[in-house]
Amino acid sequence: MPWLRCDAMIKGWLTTAMEKEIRVSVKYANTAEEIWKDLRERFGKESAPRAYELKQLLSTTRHDGASISAYYTKLRGIWDEIGSVFSIPKCSCAGCGCGISKKLGELKDKERLYEFLLGLDSDFSTIKTQILAMKPIPTLDEAYHLVAEDEQQRAVSEGRKTNTETAAFQAFMRRDGATNGQSRTGSRNGKRTTNDKVEHCDFCGKDGHNRDGCFKCIGYPEWWPGKGKTDKGRVKVAYVETEQNSMIGKQGDSEQSPITGLSNDQ
Repeated sequence: MPWLRCDAMIKGWLTTAMEKEIRVSVKYANTAEEIWKDLRERFGKESAPRAYELKQLLSTTRHDGASISAYYTKLRGIWDEIGSVFSIPKCSCAGCGCGISKKLGELKDKERLYEFLLGLDSDFSTIKTQILAMKPIPTLDEAYHLVAEDEQQRAVSEGRKTNTETAAFQAFMRRDGATNGQSRTGSRNGKRTTNDKVEHCDFCGKDGHNRDGCFKCIGYPEWWPGKGKTDKGRVKVAYVETEQNSMIGKQGDSEQSPITGLSNDQ
């Protein structure tokens, strides 16, 4: 029957919108009407403790550095729940020519506007003053859009300021690093300049080291790859010391060096 199909569809909508705990309690209801009656009996009556809790939550809700959208969404959730807990008086006039419902709606909107502005951070004090000085005073939706636009402009300005400070800091570091690096190593940005003094070895004729550090002169160390050991017959430093000690031991107090051109101290 069409009625059964419609009733089953409404039951599906209701149970889908419920929380899991509430859904379990009404899953055995036969019709959507039974679900409505059960929910009205349990949640439709005004609860003084819950109303007090919502009012307290509303008074303590603050912006606290969150986005304007997140802050406004949190307030909307509290306002909607308060609207479901507190009974709203309605006009019983025939045709409602007194306009009480309209006035109540305007008062509720203005009260929510003040609550929204009251919870904003101190950074938005300028835009709050501008909104309160407007004549007529804007609605809640208009005030929200004004504050959101101010937040976007603030984010753009802070982003530009951050980029400028970062660029200045990087420029200072490059300049300072180049100066320090040049004073220590005689190079700028890893490249040699015309003013750099390059060491030159007068033994092998290559740049980058002097005679005292030339492996070709003093001997290649053990860890040096075999490709560079062109002179395999040259004596190693460790071997020189060994030979020197052994020969000194054999010669006794002789001051003669085991290697021509080197003293015993060398």
